[in-house]
Amino acid sequence: MPKIKTNRSAAKRFKVTGTGKIVRHHAKAAHIKTKKSPKLNRQLRASAIVHKSDEKRVKSMLGL
Repeated sequence: MPKIKTNRSAAKRFKVTGTGKIVRHHAKAAHIKTKKSPKLNRQLRASAIVHKSDEKRVKSMLGL
């Protein structure tokens, strides 16, 4: 049985924490920031944990 290749685009977007959780960045944080409130821009800067329903799919893409 061959090994599953890591999806390279997913590997650049997700990181695994020490406890095994998967960290992601927020969407809508890259451009057109002038019309967004300063509060929203601040909140989008922080990283987020991948939801439990998506975890299995992301882990398979990362080869975990």
